[in-house]
Amino acid sequence: MAVTATTAAAGPSSLTSRTGAAAVTAVLVLIVTGLAAVDITQGTAAVGAPEVWRALTGRAEAGDASVVIASRLPRMAAGLFVGAVLGMAGAALQAVSRNVLASPDTLAVNAGSYFGLGLLAVSGVSLPLLASSGVAFVGGLAAAAVVLGLSGLGAGTVRLVLAGSALTLGLSAITEGLLLLFPQQTDGIFRWNQGSIAQHGFDGILQMAPIGLIALVGLLLLARRVDALALGDDAARGLGVPVRSTRVTAVVLAALLSTAAVTLAGPVGFVGMCAPALVRPLARRIRGFTRSRASLPVAGLTGAALVLGSDVLLRAFVRSDVAVAVPTGVVTSLVGAVFLIVMAIRVKDTAGAAAVDRLRIRSRAVFLTTTAVLVAVLVGVILAAVLLGDTKLLLGDVLNWAQGRAGRTITFVLDTRVPRILAALLAGAALALAGTLVQAVTRNPLAEPGILGVSGGAALGAVLLVTTVPLAGSWSVAGAAFAGAALSSVIVFGLAARGGFQQNRLVLVGFGVATASAALVSLLIILTDPFNATKALTWLSGSTYGRTLPDVVPLAIVLALGLVIAVARRTELDLVSLDEDTPRLLGLSLGRGRFGFLLIGVLLSATAVAAAGTIGFVGLVAPHAARALVGRQHARVVPVAVLLGAVLVCTADLVGRTVIAPAQLGAGLMTAVIGTPYFLHLLVRSRR
Repeated sequence: MAVTATTAAAGPSSLTSRTGAAAVTAVLVLIVTGLAAVDITQGTAAVGAPEVWRALTGRAEAGDASVVIASRLPRMAAGLFVGAVLGMAGAALQAVSRNVLASPDTLAVNAGSYFGLGLLAVSGVSLPLLASSGVAFVGGLAAAAVVLGLSGLGAGTVRLVLAGSALTLGLSAITEGLLLLFPQQTDGIFRWNQGSIAQHGFDGILQMAPIGLIALVGLLLLARRVDALALGDDAARGLGVPVRSTRVTAVVLAALLSTAAVTLAGPVGFVGMCAPALVRPLARRIRGFTRSRASLPVAGLTGAALVLGSDVLLRAFVRSDVAVAVPTGVVTSLVGAVFLIVMAIRVKDTAGAAAVDRLRIRSRAVFLTTTAVLVAVLVGVILAAVLLGDTKLLLGDVLNWAQGRAGRTITFVLDTRVPRILAALLAGAALALAGTLVQAVTRNPLAEPGILGVSGGAALGAVLLVTTVPLAGSWSVAGAAFAGAALSSVIVFGLAARGGFQQNRLVLVGFGVATASAALVSLLIILTDPFNATKALTWLSGSTYGRTLPDVVPLAIVLALGLVIAVARRTELDLVSLDEDTPRLLGLSLGRGRFGFLLIGVLLSATAVAAAGTIGFVGLVAPHAARALVGRQHARVVPVAVLLGAVLVCTADLVGRTVIAPAQLGAGLMTAVIGTPYFLHLLVRSRR
């Protein structure tokens, strides 16, 4: 798989290049200066432009001067610094990887730093800011190395985005688990992960500035070698450039830049990807910007403009006392998601048709044996889930409860535990069936409702209703989730339909929509009543906590409907998943069939999110494992995938609420920990 950028045009004359570069740089400096000036006039205190001017000239009152010096100026300086270093880090990473989507976000640098700082906090060791940045650097660098190693340098943007996002999801799940297990030790880490440029004084900036400066000087000294890599590895070697050491050194320096920003302000998303991409069109017209020594500072200026512009824009449209609580990273993630979607539509998709899985044809005996084993495992998991938990029960207790003869304590425990188990079972089965249908229709082995943004859209719809209508019932939440999932599906499949419906563009657009949904959900939670936000966050963590029988009724109905249709139309599903020509030769309406199966997949994903929150990877892992066990026929794949999905989520829910009882971990976190290694394994296998 590969997605490449459009070819650059030939460069203009050197005179035009020199004057154009100077003009563009001057304009960028003016824009950043103007944004910085506006930024220090915004805030919760009644300190406007006149008071700021008097404070800067030493004529302001003590209160106004304190606001400007201790809060406004450090925040503005942090925005400048974070934007600049992230922009330069993204430019360096894209140059050495020859990948237009490489950035600290897509290489999981931020997630690696988050994980490193989480481990440090749990250990109880207290380090100064500079030493903590070293831990963040090691974590970020290790994550970037894993992603680059799995995706392959220059091997395609989709693989890099998928490897980075999968590793980010897995590392974030582990770190969030640490936050739940050690809430007191990791309290500061949680606030840091929101990504805010708010500062109390200049201490942090002054400590991180030397790190950013050292990394920038190193990249500028390495610039000529990095430029040579653009010619290709063989050509660079022909020019005497040590390719491997140059690439490793550049990645280390870029990770150092990212670490300085992440340590100071937390993850501020997508600046490292957007800033170099905005500079790239300039390089097609101005030859000077094709060289790293010129493009790196310009990318830094562009990154600073992005961060400060997002901060100014937020506080211009949102009330000051509310805007101060919104992390800058949420706004930049929203901007970056839109940018990613636009890039996914514009880039040239050079992927060929997906290769047919080389799976052996399994016998009927293998299918029956596999099904029987899975049914036995599922029964065992259900029994364990009913009996184990913060209160351990016996089978006799369950029998008495079923006959209405149990005591008050046993009745309370099972009345709350059984609906949770049902929610986990049905959600796992529904997500597995949805993943099976989506992968068959798109013929994309990496497609699943979570990666394609369908689950994110459903979560956005559910959270929107929960935060605005606190008394909304389960049917209303399911309807809102379906509306969100349907809207995101229309956007993803509609945009991806241009020139290659089932290929890499679908995954990139879906990833952008998923990111935008996550940013909007965070923004929605912050801007609404915090009491409703608690309920909304319960869904987002993929937890079955507090579920009741009425909550799972819509899911049970939709799952039954989906299973009936999938089994009844199994032959059509086989044909649709085969190729474009065979269904048409047999008189099958390919468009209507695809639409029907996708509609069922969206409905299943939406009701699963409404019942059990956003649980990732089940829709990916279960169909893959089912095909590996029983072959490609959907008459066999569907029941096996559904059983696997139910077992996976029910097991994750059981482990999450028993291992650290009475504290609990959401099933979504557990499935992410389980699913990430399998997803990365699929990426490695598909590269062979």
